[in-house]
Amino acid sequence: MSVVGGGTHPKPGEVTLAHNGVLFMDEFPEFERRVVEALREPLEEGEVSISRSKGTERFPANFILIAAMNPCPCGNYGSEKECSCSPTRLMQYQRKISGPIVDRIDMWIEVGKVEHKDLSDDTSGREKTEEIKKRVEKARAIQEKRFEKHNTLSTNSEMGVKELKKLTPLSEEVKNTLNSAAAQMGLSARAYHRIIKLARTIADLEGVENIEEKHILEAIQYRPRQKQY
Repeated sequence: MSVVGGGTHPKPGEVTLAHNGVLFMDEFPEFERRVVEALREPLEEGEVSISRSKGTERFPANFILIAAMNPCPCGNYGSEKECSCSPTRLMQYQRKISGPIVDRIDMWIEVGKVEHKDLSDDTSGREKTEEIKKRVEKARAIQEKRFEKHNTLSTNSEMGVKELKKLTPLSEEVKNTLNSAAAQMGLSARAYHRIIKLARTIADLEGVENIEEKHILEAIQYRPRQKQY
């Protein structure tokens, strides 16, 4: 099955089958670059267009992308184990995820090695799934109220620049923090606005009315280090 769709007579692909759901792509850089780059449109527009000689078909593709990748092809880069990848191979691997794709992914999280002793530890002290679910439901209720007069919007991620300015005002302190970080990190306009939307969601999860500096700082931490790409 094609990821974005295709065929002589255009048919939907995995991005459309995942519409209003989750698309999980393991070993993300191992996909052909053209496949990864084809995700630009659905991640930005929530739909995908398939063009053929007889015309163009558009399919819905509004999904949550969860992608996983190793730090390098052998998986040992940055760990206590020796990496067997050549510098050229490592660079090719990392560059398969282009800047535009990086910009369209809101959260980049490094998952460290799990110690063997932790595999058998009692996890009863961790937050329960039911508790997390309740917090998410409350945050979604907040967003439903926020967008009740905007028929085309239902979540923070769907806001454009115009809605961001109107519905998510930032204090001068928060603006200064964000602008300073954006300048230091060389963020694109897309990444800049995505940070605001993510910070708004973090605040919603806390049940806080206004975006605070801590929310912006947390959202900034989820951006990838530029030197890795």
